Amino acid sequence: MNEFRLEHDSMGEVRVPADVYWGAQTQRSIEHFPIGRERFRWPRSVIRAFALVKGAAARANAELGQLDKELAKAISGAAAEVESGRWDTQFPLVVFQTGSGTQSNMNANEVLANLANERLGHALGSPGPVHPNDHVNRGQSSNDVFPTVMHVAVLGELQERLLPALTGLKKTFGALATEHALLVKTGRTHLQDATPITLGQEVGAWAAQLSLALDALDSARPGVLQLALGGTAVGTGLNAHPGFAEAVIQDLARITGLPLRQAPNLFAALAGHEPLLQLSAALRTTAAALLKIANDIRWLASGPRCGIGELRLPENEPGSSIMPGKVNPTQCEALSMVCVQVYGNDAALAFAASQGNFQLNVYKPVILHNVLESIGLLADACAAFDTHCARGIEPDRARIADLLERNLMRVTALAPRIGYERAAALAHSASLRGLSLLEVALEDSSLDPDDLARWLDPARQALPNRKTDDDDSR
Repeated sequence: MNEFRLEHDSMGEVRVPADVYWGAQTQRSIEHFPIGRERFRWPRSVIRAFALVKGAAARANAELGQLDKELAKAISGAAAEVESGRWDTQFPLVVFQTGSGTQSNMNANEVLANLANERLGHALGSPGPVHPNDHVNRGQSSNDVFPTVMHVAVLGELQERLLPALTGLKKTFGALATEHALLVKTGRTHLQDATPITLGQEVGAWAAQLSLALDALDSARPGVLQLALGGTAVGTGLNAHPGFAEAVIQDLARITGLPLRQAPNLFAALAGHEPLLQLSAALRTTAAALLKIANDIRWLASGPRCGIGELRLPENEPGSSIMPGKVNPTQCEALSMVCVQVYGNDAALAFAASQGNFQLNVYKPVILHNVLESIGLLADACAAFDTHCARGIEPDRARIADLLERNLMRVTALAPRIGYERAAALAHSASLRGLSLLEVALEDSSLDPDDLARWLDPARQALPNRKTDDDDSR
């Protein structure tokens, strides 16, 4: 028994390891839900969000006369320690627990109560003076605290990790597009040769896709800024002071710098999770853009001698255990796998968000886990891809020029001058005979060589509105 202490809750006594700061309800969860090893992704963000909410709640209750100021000060001080990361090991619960997140909420309540009691001179495991439910959880229910924590944690990860990483990658592509604004190359549609474009236009499209993804994420933020706090058990606010939620949310807004506010309908905030569903859809949109970009890059870098080979990527590590000298587009592959995972997370989250019954959705932990994992993986993958791939992309100018010279779709510029069918016949003839388009076109004595050179100029086709000194206005 020296290794354990006896704790009790409303259901009776529970043996808890002697040196931990959690209590009976956390221990029951550990014992009753040995389901996987997954904790919330990323756990630090969730623990920090709990600490922020509980600290603000203690201060608000003290200001409103609902909690003794000395107890509130001890709880708030303990919450600051938890927020700093000092007590992360005291939050051991897995994702697959009660669907309301009650056990994670009680984990926070119990840890903070024990830490606060120590601050007040009492031994670890003391039954008071700070009680997990009566004091740390005063004016709250897991049903409104956990969704509040969900939103605070998600907003923090979005603001601190994903948006900077995504913006950084967009800037890298923007700089690359500017650098190669006039480098003309072959365009491709249907994985077949198409009319010329510039590398700047191609890369600029990637930057634009990421801008659209950032816009989608920004559009999803307003709903996540609305918090469920104040609804308590079913949305009515029973057992909470009328001014409690407003005071807590104002405090949270001050600390986080985010324009947080109470959800306009607390019943909906407890029973549904449309704001996080909308955010997950924006994360899926981001993944779609990144997957397209990653695939473009690895196609364009395919080879190095038997593929397209227009781009050279940084060579970071050996690519094969059997083929010496082989180097693979591994950053593209890693980013692609992350995008696929985000699609899976979104599917699980969408189903979970649809499963609310009456006044509560009881899929909250898995919703939080999936949206945090999507944010975190995308943030990590974008940062790694930017550092280890995008910033080192270089064009193979010789290869680009060679493919451009052999591109038969430059014949498109002849169609307005000689007609579609006649132009098509030239292209087919060049393809069958293995000749260049210009060589075949010059065989037609009715076509002026100077006109042909001008019409078939790839730069004029890629940048048709760019004025030149010998601009043909005919």
